[in-house]
Amino acid sequence: MEPTPLHETKTHGTAAFPCTVYRGMIPEFIRSFPLHWHDEFELIYCVRGRVQVTVWGRPYTLCQGSLVVVLPRAVHSIDQWGGEAGEYFNIMFHPALFQGAEEDSCYEKYVLPFFNGEKAIEAFHPADSGFNQAVTPSILSILEHRRESYSTHELLIKSCLFLLLHYMNQFSAAADDNSLPQLSYGRLKNALYEIRHCYDQELSVQAVARQCGFSESHFMKLFHELTGMGFHAYLVNYRLELAARQLSETRLKVIDIAQNCGFHQQSYFTRAFRKKYGKTPLEYRKTVAAAKA
Repeated sequence: MEPTPLHETKTHGTAAFPCTVYRGMIPEFIRSFPLHWHDEFELIYCVRGRVQVTVWGRPYTLCQGSLVVVLPRAVHSIDQWGGEAGEYFNIMFHPALFQGAEEDSCYEKYVLPFFNGEKAIEAFHPADSGFNQAVTPSILSILEHRRESYSTHELLIKSCLFLLLHYMNQFSAAADDNSLPQLSYGRLKNALYEIRHCYDQELSVQAVARQCGFSESHFMKLFHELTGMGFHAYLVNYRLELAARQLSETRLKVIDIAQNCGFHQQSYFTRAFRKKYGKTPLEYRKTVAAAKA
C-alpha cells in the first residue's frame, strides 16, 4: 500500500481550469489528512462542527463559518478536533489560473509574491474577522455552484477567485524572513520524506537530524513544533495509521501487516494499536467490516 504523498502533484480541477472544491467530513470520510504540501492556494472553510487544521506546526480550531488560508508549499494537515465531528470544504486553485499573457504585471505583482514566500497572510480567520466577512460571499457562491464550475459557471467561479485573491492581497503583508517558521521547517521536509518512504526500517533521530542539517537537540525541538509530537512518536503514529488502513482495506494477516509497517514485535504492535484505537487489530478489522456490511 502506497503511503500518503507529502508533496501533492495531482491536478486539482482540470489543466485548463485548475480549481476544484472538495467536501470533507471527519471522522465519517477520514479521521485525518496527514502533513503534506502542494503548489495550490487552499481555503479550508468549516460549515459544521469542529476540525483542527495545522499550518507550519501551528494548530487552529475551526468551527462553523471560520476558515484557514493555506498558501502554496505550506506544510499543513487536517485532523479531528477532540471527539467531535466536523464538515468542511477545501477550495483549491493553482496560481496559473491567474496568469495571463507573458510578462503579466498583475500576476507578478499579486500572485508570485505568495508563491515565492515574499508575501504572507494570517492563516486563521474566525467568522467575525474582517477578511472572513469580506470573502465569505465569494466562498459561498463557489460552494453553491461547485458542481457546475466546469460546465456553465466558469466565469462566476473565476470572478470569485479573483475577488478572493484581491482580499488576500489587501490583508497581506511582506514576509519577515526572521520570523517565518518555514525557513527552518522547510528543511524538516527531508525528515517527513524519510518517514514516508522508510517507515518499515529502523530510523534514528541522529541520522535523520544529520540529513536535515540540524543538531539532534535542535531537530527534536523543531520537529515537535511542526508536528506536535516527538520524532519517535510521530513515526509510530504513522505506522499505526498505515496499519489501520491495511486492516480495513486488505485481507493480509495481522502479523504480516505489523511487519509491513515496521513493527517487528507482535506484542508491541498490539499494545500500541490498542492504545491509539481502543481495540486490538483483529477487533478493529471486525468493526470496520461490520460497518461496511
